Formats: sequence, C-alpha cells, structure tokens
Amino acid sequence: MLELSSYVLYLGISLAVTLWVGRTLFSNGRMFLVDAFGGNETMADSVNQLLRVGFYLLNFGFIALFLNTGGVPQTAGALVRQLSWQLGVVMLVLGAIHLLNMKNISGMRSRALNKQQPVAAPQYAAQYAPTAPQPWPGQSR
Repeated sequence: MLELSSYVLYLGISLAVTLWVGRTLFSNGRMFLVDAFGGNETMADSVNQLLRVGFYLLNFGFIALFLNTGGVPQTAGALVRQLSWQLGVVMLVLGAIHLLNMKNISGMRSRALNKQQPVAAPQYAAQYAPTAPQPWPGQSR
C-alpha cells in the first residue's frame, strides 16, 4: 500500500508543480520575449509556446524516469524521505531548466538591443578625424 501511495503522491505533486511553473513562466515570460524580439509579438508568442512545450516534455519525461528511484518504502517515515528526495530533485531540475531558459532569453534580448542602438563610432571618428597638415605660423603653402 505504501508503494502505491508513494507513486500517487510523487506523480501528483511533481506534475502539479510542473504545470504551475510552466503556466507561470508562459504567462510572465511573454513580455521578456516580446522585448527580446524587438516588439514582434507574433514571433514572441510562437517562441513562448515552443518553450512551454519543450519545458513540459523535458520535465514530464524526467518525472517519469525518476519515478522508480528509491525502492519501495517500508514505513511512513521512509515514504516521506523518499518523496522529499524525489520532489527535491524534480524542483532542482525545474529551477535549472528555468535558469537556462532565462540565460538564453537574456542573450537574445542583448543581441536585439545591440542591433537597435546606433553605433557612436562615426560621430567620434568625424570629430577627431585627421585634417590636412597646417603650415607653421609665418610659413606659406
């Protein structure tokens, strides 16, 4: 009975947390993607949807693979320890994937901002461009 309880609790909690995190990232991440894609909302929404699908596939796959770790708990205490281990690892993986996504989005945003900003070098170059040599005072050309 403890074995079935451990599976049900693990799957229920880990899937619920994954769905909550995925929905939160999807709804709150849109504005970052719109900014990263220079205001192109269609592109941002498309990428946001693709990120959500990939996030769910990766995490649901990990949750399924991690289901059989830890063996069969013999006591209620062992069940709690096993669940805390399994859920802790799932949450760490969720966090790592989130950080990786944020790093990628930040990189996309930086590249987009660099493309939007005019380069200041031509103004600097024109201001300090070399001129034709001038004659010394009292010297004619």
